[in-house]
Amino acid sequence: MTLESFYEGRNLQDYYIGKVTQVFRSNCIAQIDNHEMFANRSKFDKSFLPNTINYFVVVQSTAGVFLGEVFENKSSNIEMYENTEEDLKPGDNHTICIDTIAIMTPDSEKFELAGFNTLGITDKVYLATDEVYKLFMESLEFSREDEEPLPAFATYLNRTLADVTLKPSTLFNRHLLCVGATNSGKSTTALAILDKLINTRRKVLIIDPTGEYRDAFTNKEVTKLTLGVDTTISPSKISMDQWEKLFETENSSQGAVLAEAITSLRYMKKVGDDSYYSKVGANIDEVQSNLASVSKDDTDFNLELLPEQIQAESVCEPDRDNNYNFRYRYDALKANSNASLIQKIQYQMTNTRFLSFFSNDPGMYNLLDIVERFLQVPKASLYINASELGAAEGIGGMVVDLISNFVISQDNTCPFVFYIDEVHRYSKSRYSEKEFHGGLTLLAREGRRKGIFLYLTTQNPKDVSPVLFGQIGSMIIHRLMLNDDIRAVETHLDDFAIKHVRKLNQGEAILTSVNLLHNMFIQVRKSDRTQDNGTPLL
Repeated sequence: MTLESFYEGRNLQDYYIGKVTQVFRSNCIAQIDNHEMFANRSKFDKSFLPNTINYFVVVQSTAGVFLGEVFENKSSNIEMYENTEEDLKPGDNHTICIDTIAIMTPDSEKFELAGFNTLGITDKVYLATDEVYKLFMESLEFSREDEEPLPAFATYLNRTLADVTLKPSTLFNRHLLCVGATNSGKSTTALAILDKLINTRRKVLIIDPTGEYRDAFTNKEVTKLTLGVDTTISPSKISMDQWEKLFETENSSQGAVLAEAITSLRYMKKVGDDSYYSKVGANIDEVQSNLASVSKDDTDFNLELLPEQIQAESVCEPDRDNNYNFRYRYDALKANSNASLIQKIQYQMTNTRFLSFFSNDPGMYNLLDIVERFLQVPKASLYINASELGAAEGIGGMVVDLISNFVISQDNTCPFVFYIDEVHRYSKSRYSEKEFHGGLTLLAREGRRKGIFLYLTTQNPKDVSPVLFGQIGSMIIHRLMLNDDIRAVETHLDDFAIKHVRKLNQGEAILTSVNLLHNMFIQVRKSDRTQDNGTPLL
């Protein structure tokens, strides 16, 4: 492709800037010859502000056409543009420094990294149009040529005509994480991308802990579930590890007590008794024999009785007497130790939707049945609203872990994007350093081979599991203010981008990916869909 083809139908000389006068390994210096372009400010627009930096130029060279970015702008006389060319002094000059980014060789149709190719003295420099940069962005992607790109969800920062139209695999095939401080535009970006996925009939599974997307999609576009209102999960489907996460056990002893209590309730359900298993004064051998009879198929139990059952587990074995009378007696020390666990469980149950969610109500949807059906249906999307279960992180972490382990265990699933908002809610327990991300980490490591691609958002990247964070290949970074948060993402950015993370306005972001040759500074277009995330005025 030749330089003239970039400006087809236009006068090439209108875009001429000057000539290269100095060449370095990674950049060059060009002297401005076309002073009229810089003096006539009526020609200035968002794509071209020649008195600043960060705009793009193309350079005609013997090796091909280079694309460069202006990073320094220097004039020897600030009044030189107020005079005519006849009044210019011999020492007056205006130079720009250009960072060479990419090259298009004569026999190529797209840009490639410049590598060891360099510019030459007297090479001509021209202003790059939005079409040139759009071609550069299309050249950036390491994706399949036959893949249909998503509709534009953003524009290049300060270039309103250059759309960001990336292919789905560029964003998602190494998982996508969107980070940003409060009110930086993170949720708006998430909805803008979800909008393009839904409109193009890509499969999406959305878990919304706050309910802000509940009115964003129609019932025809997605199947909507509200946990605890129209959707339940049987207690028998929850693993012991997930119960521990849900009730946030502080140590292994509390976990053991919880497991023993659930086993006791499973036995009572097995024998058809609707009460809890009282053990004070009970024969030890008989109790142990009864509990041993609980098989792997006896999984159901009455969750409402769990606090009473944990209290009933506050027993110990007495010393042997001459009559070999082995009966449990009450243990005050264990009762005190179990009190905090009972209080946490009772607090969770104060949520009116808690017990209705963990039930076998035949008049409500079963969560795992709906998810299984979703996995097998092409071009179908599912929205799960978890806001009615309360703000406790334990419930959200358990639901995420449950669904993650379930979907990774299924075979022959249709590829889909798994979107989880505010993933930092599920990172750490308030009572221990135990990670909540066993299921998510498994998805991050093994999900791609099954066509499961994570799309996560968070305000606090440092709170995301390091194992999970290490699997992320693409990031959309909005404004971050804390040093710890910036350090968490700095390995994905170059020095120039790191310096600008604090300067990003609302809706502005840095898009970085292992599937791109170069980082992008973008301005996200707000979707027209309804989003319940407004900030009330004081």
